[in-house]
Amino acid sequence: MNPKILIIGASGQIGTELTLKLRQIYGNENVVASDIRNGNYEVMQSGEFEILDATKSERILEIIQKHKIQHVYLMAAMLSALAERHPKKAWELNMTTLFNVLDLAKDRHIERVFWPSSIAVFGPSSPKQNTPQDTIMNPSTVYGISKVAGENWCAYYNKRYGVDVRSIRYPGIISYKTNPGGGTTDYAIEIFHGAIKYKEYQCFLKEDATLPMMYMDDGIDATIKLMQQKPFAEYNSYNVAAISFSPEEITGKIQKYIADFKVIYKPDSRQEIAESWPQSIDDSKARNDWEWNPKFDLDTLVKEMLQGLHYKI
Repeated sequence: MNPKILIIGASGQIGTELTLKLRQIYGNENVVASDIRNGNYEVMQSGEFEILDATKSERILEIIQKHKIQHVYLMAAMLSALAERHPKKAWELNMTTLFNVLDLAKDRHIERVFWPSSIAVFGPSSPKQNTPQDTIMNPSTVYGISKVAGENWCAYYNKRYGVDVRSIRYPGIISYKTNPGGGTTDYAIEIFHGAIKYKEYQCFLKEDATLPMMYMDDGIDATIKLMQQKPFAEYNSYNVAAISFSPEEITGKIQKYIADFKVIYKPDSRQEIAESWPQSIDDSKARNDWEWNPKFDLDTLVKEMLQGLHYKI
């Protein structure tokens, strides 16, 4: 029997595509989308949509009871670059929404929770290459601080109250279908639009700023695959990896199709954030525990992005 699912933050970059994929798998009638603002046309038309301020616990409970929800995907958050401009607001949004959902799970209103963490949990003292599952985490951003705190609270609720909560540390997520949401890795989406429209892009990171990345389809598959597993004995926020590249490397791949494309490098405050993050991730625990395996490498990602944005190659 299919679970009844609620996505909180269904109008965001990941939430939009996650909603549509879950509806494809479980049926439109079993997946309720929600956000503080309307979603895209397909999300709004293909199934139930609720306007929801996720900082209001009573409103979440109202929707859960109305639709008999069993699983919640909490995708609402303020991302890294935007959070640096609004630190208190970011902390309050990211933590209040998490507590609201964890408390509802603790009180047995819902059975299973997905909450996204991030590579932002790592910091300047974390190993930069093949960053392991368990290591030093001293984030230097508000977003990263909220994610480390969130991981610890998820672990506490799991151990203390038996809450079934699952989590992934997302790398940069790349997609042509939705706009980026204010993160440090947004350049890897913007660069395609610049290449196609103007054959030029001004990059806010240095040319050698290598970061872990993932095509959206892999990110969605990892999320759903983790939630489909039988309950784990203990909470883990899993490292997941696919590819790592720099602006210079992805530019070279794009130039194979758009030869006169050029990039101007003008690093801003996001470069400092990028320098505090890993360059590559060790995700062996996810591969061993639930057979995680990405499908997209850099070549297939670039081709998919260009074709998705209607560039003939």
